[in-house]
Amino acid sequence: MSFEGSFGQLSREWIEASVRRRYSYGFTWLGRPVIQYPQDLQALQELIWTIRPRLILETGVAHGGALVFYASMLELLGADGLAVGVDVEIRPHNRAALDAHPLRHRYRLIEGSSTEPGIAAQVRQLSEGRDPVLVVLDSNHTHEHVLAELRLYSPLVRAGSYVVVLDTVIDDLPDELYPDRPWSRAANPKTAVREFLATSDRFVVDTALEERLGITVAPSGWLRCTADPS
Repeated sequence: MSFEGSFGQLSREWIEASVRRRYSYGFTWLGRPVIQYPQDLQALQELIWTIRPRLILETGVAHGGALVFYASMLELLGADGLAVGVDVEIRPHNRAALDAHPLRHRYRLIEGSSTEPGIAAQVRQLSEGRDPVLVVLDSNHTHEHVLAELRLYSPLVRAGSYVVVLDTVIDDLPDELYPDRPWSRAANPKTAVREFLATSDRFVVDTALEERLGITVAPSGWLRCTADPS
């Protein structure tokens, strides 16, 4: 979404104000802090219910609320669906809470950088025979890291499913909102998406979904797969 027009401008202003007040930190999902916008969770549940993935990969676990969200959706779908959460550090108190959660049977935790070859190999192994796969990228928001994730994990996604790149909205917000972070408007998830799309003919931005949402932290980040990997 380019935040064009009066509604788009209001959306951009609202997003900026919400980031300043740490809006996304005010929600939980089934007992775990989720750190996502309700609008994006709404869109994700629509995708999950339509795609009916057998594996959902999330990079960036934090407190685990989003992982539990994916697990709850997979539980509703039945069958053998599995959520996989990868994070460079899964803190002991978060791991303990996630291990004790009643949906624990629906997810796996992998500790390590999502761009490490060994971690990617573990994910690929878990994804074998589990089509369709849905990928959600929400870890380190630097250009280089997100681009590496896109290149590593997009081959798992087949036609009709998605790679969702969160926090592309960094590209639309003032740098002052991220003073101590290694990303900026010059290099962030959206710049990584642009470079990835310039070299891939299998994904397109789902602009219709973004227009329906109006509010999303992933403008230009809802990437629909149009063809199976060759």
